[in-house]
Amino acid sequence: MLNLIHRIQLLVGALALVALTTSCMHKTESSWSGYVEGDYVYVSSPVGGTLQDLSVRRGQTVDAGAPLFRLESESETAAREEAAARAVAAQAEAANTTKGRRPDELAVTDAQLKQAQAEAERAATEFARQQKLLAQGFISQSRLDDARTTVTETGQRVAELNAALRVARLPAREDERVAARASAQAAQQALRQSEWRTRQKLQSSATKGLVADTFFRVGEWVPPGQPVISLLPPASTRARFFVPESEVASLAPGQAVTLHCDGCATPINARVEFIATQAEYTPPIIYSNSQRSRLVFMVEARPQGDDGARLKPGQPIDVRRAAGAKS
Repeated sequence: MLNLIHRIQLLVGALALVALTTSCMHKTESSWSGYVEGDYVYVSSPVGGTLQDLSVRRGQTVDAGAPLFRLESESETAAREEAAARAVAAQAEAANTTKGRRPDELAVTDAQLKQAQAEAERAATEFARQQKLLAQGFISQSRLDDARTTVTETGQRVAELNAALRVARLPAREDERVAARASAQAAQQALRQSEWRTRQKLQSSATKGLVADTFFRVGEWVPPGQPVISLLPPASTRARFFVPESEVASLAPGQAVTLHCDGCATPINARVEFIATQAEYTPPIIYSNSQRSRLVFMVEARPQGDDGARLKPGQPIDVRRAAGAKS
């Protein structure tokens, strides 16, 4: 009888030891359930238009810079050409204000000046001759006055043409040149805007990634800002899992964890990058000890290296602390 009791005591002790060992193992190797989330890149055009060409298909991997889609751009092309012509005209007007008159126009004024100088010389000679004749009594004073008037008029004509020639060689006034330069710059900016709108009709991939989905077909109207393609870059997946309230204090951003999924031959290394500040599934009443177990906190971890490409958004996963990580 005593032997039977002793054997029962040994069995109870062994079961207690197994239970304790199992409990410690579960505590050491905590596993949290979650799923894979993807940070998609939605490619759109800020300018609307008819979808003219779709260069990719779903499931295709594209490199950075690869063309994705093109919208009809006839109106933008015409506007760009108009803006380019206006920019050329404005630039020419601005350049024209820095120059004087054309050489042929200067030659005309110069010829007129030489003619006026010759007339002024003849008038001066005639005035001198009239003075002598008046002294000899051959002419009247009025004839001499007429000759003096002619000298004055021809001299003024020479001064006028000299001034005209100087003005013809000068550029436009400073205010006019400033206004012309400003008009040329405004035309250049209008051209830049038009070229930008034209470029927006052809969208290329900014990063390497997988074409997750396409939302329009060729021939359909695409509103401005409406995504046409969604891309999933290789390093854009993250694990989102939920940790009970009793364990969340043991996690911190930067802590190493491992991700386990169906079909994954080896665990995927990741690091915690975000821990929610508020619990989810919180009962709308005062917490009790039994209700605390229902509180969970959302945690996100980013896969390290290229391992993230092994995960698919929506895929269920289990998350565990990495070996050697503090509990």
